[in-house]
Amino acid sequence: MKHQYNVRIKWTGNQGQGTRSYQAYSRDHIISIPDKNDIYGSSDPAFRGDKSKHNPEELLVSALSTCHMLWYLHLCAQAGVVVIAYEDQALGIMEEEKHGGGRFIKVTLNPIVTVANTSMVSEAERLHHKANELCFIANSVNFPVMHQALTLTADEKQTTS
Repeated sequence: MKHQYNVRIKWTGNQGQGTRSYQAYSRDHIISIPDKNDIYGSSDPAFRGDKSKHNPEELLVSALSTCHMLWYLHLCAQAGVVVIAYEDQALGIMEEEKHGGGRFIKVTLNPIVTVANTSMVSEAERLHHKANELCFIANSVNFPVMHQALTLTADEKQTTS
């Protein structure tokens, strides 16, 4: 089965001179997806972008993180593991080359998962590996996507909050 995703990108950074010089234009753009809110983007500030807007590198890391989370929640539901909270502080490492190009060399997901009770912890931890194997986005990139998960129980979370 094939799925299609339609995304419209519109550059909004022409400041009157187009791309006459590297400094003459803004990197601002709008990402539009049918029936969804627009995403206002720019490049990373290191590349003359607006730090208040999303950049492609952040969006790639967030796509990996959310894909993993969605597969993980699906697998937990199937396995009878009751997840009551999930958050991730994902970290992507990109390496820039002398000629100006570059690539991501790794992304590490750091999910903190809270499950209903202690009997679910072992299976909850195991399912991260399966989610990583199934994630469409992780399977589409040419760098490692690792995870360092922490699993808490509802009781532990209440005592640390």
